[in-house]
Amino acid sequence: MDTETMVKKPGMNKKGITIFTLFTTTGTLICCALPIVFVTLGMGAAVAAMTSTFPFLITLSQYKIWVFLFSGLMLLVSGWLMFRPGRACPIEPELAQACGTAHKWNKRIYLSSLTLWGIGFAAAYLLLPLRIWLDV
Repeated sequence: MDTETMVKKPGMNKKGITIFTLFTTTGTLICCALPIVFVTLGMGAAVAAMTSTFPFLITLSQYKIWVFLFSGLMLLVSGWLMFRPGRACPIEPELAQACGTAHKWNKRIYLSSLTLWGIGFAAAYLLLPLRIWLDV
């Protein structure tokens, strides 16, 4: 019984970290990418309404470097936990199936997080310099 408990807990912790990573990378998208995209598309009024409704977005955008660094660190930790050497599932069929299913969902959530972080990073740091460079 203790072995089963010990085997299940690491999988749940990894899944929890992966879900937390998804939320931190979504924060980068909301704080930095969406306002930039809305303003670029001429929807400045939507950004004004969004920041007046959710004033914490202003604080997040003021510290966007720290938000991106923290979420990037969370992505690295999550990726290491999922793909580290020596990772194995239990031998018992039920636990092995649960471990395989959890790992499959963790990979999906992780790839979604990477995609969101990449979109947020591109919108916050790459689009404006690229636009300026192309206009010159």
